[in-house]
Amino acid sequence: MFKKCFVLATILLPLAIFSQSNSKSFTVKYITDIIKIDGILDESVWETAESAHDFNQYFPSDSTLAFQQTDIRMLYSNTTLYIGIKLNTEGDNYVIPSLQRDYRAGGNDNISLMFDTFNDGTNAFLFGMNPYGVRREALISNGGADRNNFTTSWDVKWKGETKLYDGYYICEIAIPLTSFKFKQGETKWRFNSYRFDMQSNETSTWMKIPQNQLIFNLAFMGDMVFEKPLGKSRTPMALIPYTNGIVAKDYENNEDLSKLGFGGDAKISIGNGMNLDVTLNPDFSNVEVDNFVTNLTRFEVSLPERRQFFIDNSDLFGSFGNGRDANPFFSRRIGIAEDKDGETIENGIVGGVRLSGKLNKNWRLGLLNIQTEEDELNEIPSNNNTVLALQKKMFSRSNLSFIFVNRQTFEDYDFVDEIDRYNRVVGLDYNLASPNNTWTGKFYYHQAFAHDIGDRNGSGGMNLRYNSRYFNFGVRGNFVGEDFRSDLGFIRREDIVAARPFAELNFWPKKGKLNTHGFRFSPNFIWRPTLDYQNTDYTIFSQWEAQFKTQERFNIRMFNRYTYLTDTFDPTGTDGGVELPADVGYYYTSFETSFQSDRRKVFSYSLQPGYGEFYNGKRYVFEGDMSLRLQPKVFLSMGVIYNSIKLPEPYESEDILLLSPRINITFNKSIFWSTLIQYGNQLDNLGFNSRLQWRFAPLSDLFLVYNDNYFVNSFMPRSRSINLKLTYWLNI
Repeated sequence: MFKKCFVLATILLPLAIFSQSNSKSFTVKYITDIIKIDGILDESVWETAESAHDFNQYFPSDSTLAFQQTDIRMLYSNTTLYIGIKLNTEGDNYVIPSLQRDYRAGGNDNISLMFDTFNDGTNAFLFGMNPYGVRREALISNGGADRNNFTTSWDVKWKGETKLYDGYYICEIAIPLTSFKFKQGETKWRFNSYRFDMQSNETSTWMKIPQNQLIFNLAFMGDMVFEKPLGKSRTPMALIPYTNGIVAKDYENNEDLSKLGFGGDAKISIGNGMNLDVTLNPDFSNVEVDNFVTNLTRFEVSLPERRQFFIDNSDLFGSFGNGRDANPFFSRRIGIAEDKDGETIENGIVGGVRLSGKLNKNWRLGLLNIQTEEDELNEIPSNNNTVLALQKKMFSRSNLSFIFVNRQTFEDYDFVDEIDRYNRVVGLDYNLASPNNTWTGKFYYHQAFAHDIGDRNGSGGMNLRYNSRYFNFGVRGNFVGEDFRSDLGFIRREDIVAARPFAELNFWPKKGKLNTHGFRFSPNFIWRPTLDYQNTDYTIFSQWEAQFKTQERFNIRMFNRYTYLTDTFDPTGTDGGVELPADVGYYYTSFETSFQSDRRKVFSYSLQPGYGEFYNGKRYVFEGDMSLRLQPKVFLSMGVIYNSIKLPEPYESEDILLLSPRINITFNKSIFWSTLIQYGNQLDNLGFNSRLQWRFAPLSDLFLVYNDNYFVNSFMPRSRSINLKLTYWLNI
């Protein structure tokens, strides 16, 4: 399988000879002046600046210039990149849901700027602002090929102010060059910008991007050319100490969990492209809770990483393999462990280091090492966790990546079996991306090592996609051996061979209310090698979806499924419930539809009902959310997931409900209050999380967090805590 994947990759490599046309560029002039950031472009030096202009419409059409034009001017000094932006508008009826940083861009007025500082089409820095001067920054990885390659968890210091005028608004920005990583002596960066204008219902981009591509895809960028080469720009060392006082009690076990913690991180720049992150006694308790999930499957659910230490260059470590079935490194594994009763609990971290970034234009390096605490009472050993990643750019936007993952305990613990003393994974991934993003793909093979591991210890796969305006298709497949394991990874299931092709046909009407609509057909088959390659699962997915010019979305979906249970299983998750028997196959068909309203409206909502067969019974499902925007300070929302499962006697029938109302109040650009309530009867939990955040200095916060959890049926308390946490970002 491994050889076949790389033979196919080699055949596809000539696709890289095709290049993007119609490139645009502008010159960024060097200045010695210091510009005051106030949203008023009154300094005379702005008159000398060249600009990125003539924005193209991306929505509702991608074949014309934008009606509301944008003009971006740039200047730079030895220390700072200055940006002045004029954005024409129909009026002043802006959509601004919140004053909180790192807002979601879709559905409100804002502009984003993307900088590919190594000109590799793979990674980029993003900075954005809205008309009220609220800022956001993000990292784009893997060429911006899908929505998982975009993270707003990254933070960096920079300045920006806006001012509103009649018929336009101005953004004035100063970004320290130390906020970027780039090669010393560089003379140009690749650049693009995209803008959401809700009043004219228009999305526009500087470089023309076809609507069948994501708006932040890095294949479509122009050039910003510096008047003279960039000098050496080393980011100052940053110390980020914290103190965290928690008053907490576990009522289930009658245990006092109160504690006072101290620790911190350090960020050290090495050259112009590498970061060294050091953490000592880190606080990974996190002040933001995970969303509850209704899980009706037999498998674990993956949740996103929120901890700052793991965010920067996270794609270098975490994008290997198949994120659905076999990812060899999943950072959320670090800091948790199974106790002697098989329960997942927090496992303290002593400290760690992480070196990551660009060695040069073509090579990236990532090295992570973290030591966890021993907990002999719960029979948890101290482990050393190491990840080494090396990535080589190939052709215009493709790369070949190597990963080595090692989890190992060095002490001789009586409660640790020999097979669990270490686990290692070694692998190669080839990531294909043609210059115009018409062809994308991945080909990989990984192998696991442990004491007395079996010989079915490999995992590999391929994912080749063709993207065009009217027709898209994908050839996808992977396998996970019965003996493959990665203790620091996310392995949804072993002993499978999977095939997941898909095909899409899209239409773009020139008249009428529809902007686009199309059909998708996606069969999914899974075989079990240890069962003589028996087909144990399949899902045949069929869909018609439409997007309206007024931004509403509507679709209809059909699922034809087959599941052969190799183990007993209760899909309701009822404690002590009667499980469906093993060694039985189930054929079942269901239908779903969904409608998403126009997010520009003060009140918006989505509805997703479904009904059909479910194993040997029936299932009705309803998912939805609604939100009310009392801009710019109050945003109210409610999420609902309801499953009514009816199985024949003696099997379990259950109504599973998950409610998640949220209240976000932004008093100003520095003080935010959010309250999330989550009711889930499947988890038997009613949770309250109320968080007050004061950003008293750049990237420095004071949090006051109240958490309260109750049993659903008895309303007896499960756990309660009050958390006061202070972090301060100090540059040296």
